[in-house]
Amino acid sequence: SSGFEAAEIGWPYAEPPEALARAAREAGLRVVLINTPPGDREKGENGLGAVPGRQAAFREGLEQAVLYAKALDCSRIHLMAGRVPKGADRAAVRSEMEIVFLENLRHAAEVLAQENLVGLLEPINTRITDPRYFLDTPQQAAAILQKVGRPNLQLQMDLFHWQIMDGNLTGNVREFLPIVGHVQVAQVPGRGEPDSPGELNFSYLFQLLEDEGYTGFVGCEYQPRGDTAEGLSWLRSYWEMRGRPQAGQ
Repeated sequence: SSGFEAAEIGWPYAEPPEALARAAREAGLRVVLINTPPGDREKGENGLGAVPGRQAAFREGLEQAVLYAKALDCSRIHLMAGRVPKGADRAAVRSEMEIVFLENLRHAAEVLAQENLVGLLEPINTRITDPRYFLDTPQQAAAILQKVGRPNLQLQMDLFHWQIMDGNLTGNVREFLPIVGHVQVAQVPGRGEPDSPGELNFSYLFQLLEDEGYTGFVGCEYQPRGDTAEGLSWLRSYWEMRGRPQAGQ
């Protein structure tokens, strides 16, 4: 009703896929991104891709994600890396976790290719949001993607996380955009709307994405400070500035 043409569903698994697909059709929305299951949230899991000893659970979750993606006609799945085990030293387990992640990603790439789907890796900041998350910088994610070497695995660029971990957004956008398959936005540090007080100049960043040739979706993964629809004034202003009265890519 606010003009969007597409939506993300982080974890859709509480609802039957057919019900979600019907709701999306009725709303006139495309579903463009879902995540793999988080694992056991009660035990503190937040993804399983790089977690030693959880390979079988990751693969089961991947099959479930593919089932939902096909039902929703959703072409992208965020392959969640997961957290460094509690009590473990990040540096001590990094090599082992990367080996597990590479193994799982090669498997995922084959499974996804059979269904013409794309897998995404998202670095999540470890300074504010998730201190134990394994994958936390674009450089780390890009290096892993290079080692796997599969064209249907790409980078998910959440500018909120990238700013917190590394800054240098102009340089990083230009360097990594060729392997980016999806973009998400939120202001830093409060994770509010792009026009809320904070560090990021989204007029500049949106123009940068356009100038660099990005034509994919931008997900508004922020926490509204008040009413969601009222908080979209920044987007209506952007559409008017671009001469686009309707939502676009």
